[in-house]
Amino acid sequence: MQQSLKNIRNILIYTFVISLISMAYFIYAYSVHPIPEERETFLTEIGEGFGKAGLALLVFIYFRTFLKLLLGQGKLAQRLLPDYTSPIDSSYVNRLLTWMNRTHIYFGIAAVAIILLHISMMGFSRYSHILFFPALLALVVWQGIFGLFLTLYYTPAELKKFSHLVHAQFITGIAIGAFAFFGHILIDH
Repeated sequence: MQQSLKNIRNILIYTFVISLISMAYFIYAYSVHPIPEERETFLTEIGEGFGKAGLALLVFIYFRTFLKLLLGQGKLAQRLLPDYTSPIDSSYVNRLLTWMNRTHIYFGIAAVAIILLHISMMGFSRYSHILFFPALLALVVWQGIFGLFLTLYYTPAELKKFSHLVHAQFITGIAIGAFAFFGHILIDH
């Protein structure tokens, strides 16, 4: 139980530090960088719709991770909560998780594609001087590339193992969430 609390504490500390750094950069960017006025065009309106769809897909993907933790299933749950037994013993929840595990790849591909469409339609070049956005773009591409290596049949075993380590991390998910949140607040002020 002690190891579980330490692992969860480390994730909470990491989340707090990323949020604190993001907030400090937000204040810096707000006071130093000129924030372009939002342009309302046909493409940006469509881009906003893609952004909402991308957010919904990310919620789905990370809900799967949360559900796996809740049920004590998967390698992440075993690392974070090695002595945990789930109080939930529902066949419906287990069937939902099985379906989510099978469809995760498709939702992940759709999320990466839709988020990239959102970024391009909103005019990435207008906001690229704000570090949240290049970092966010890099993390989304990172997740997409290493997720792709996990799905390719002819991926070498070493690359597949490395891809799993760097793709299935809370680190990137937390950073994506923090950077997207503060970046959108900054340009929507």
